[in-house]
Amino acid sequence: MPAVSFRDETATGTPVTEVQIEGLPERTTVRELIRLRVREEVARHNARPSDRFNGLVRPDGAEAELNGYRLREPRRLDWERQAEIAEKAFLANGFFVLAGDRQVEDLDEEIDLTADPDLVFVKLVALAGG
Repeated sequence: MPAVSFRDETATGTPVTEVQIEGLPERTTVRELIRLRVREEVARHNARPSDRFNGLVRPDGAEAELNGYRLREPRRLDWERQAEIAEKAFLANGFFVLAGDRQVEDLDEEIDLTADPDLVFVKLVALAGG
């Protein structure tokens, strides 16, 4: 069972964070990988709820900050709601995913994790005034 690295990078390729998850099936969809990543992020946050969340997408009612999101008050998050937000953000080009050296474009695209064990997530930031 492969181990997969989930790495966040800026649009210029600068690494921001990296998490490795082991014991995944050899093949799975982009949708399932995004859901897995979000579930893990939310589980880490919920283990010690705070007013700051470092994750792929912004929780409801949170404000974007450098490398994360500020919640109005410390609270637990619903991983399924976060996964829904992440899927919508992927479809709306809020971030894109690179598997190996190629960009994946469909949530239902299957990834061979034995061949592409490194996934890069690049969040896109809207430009002011554009």
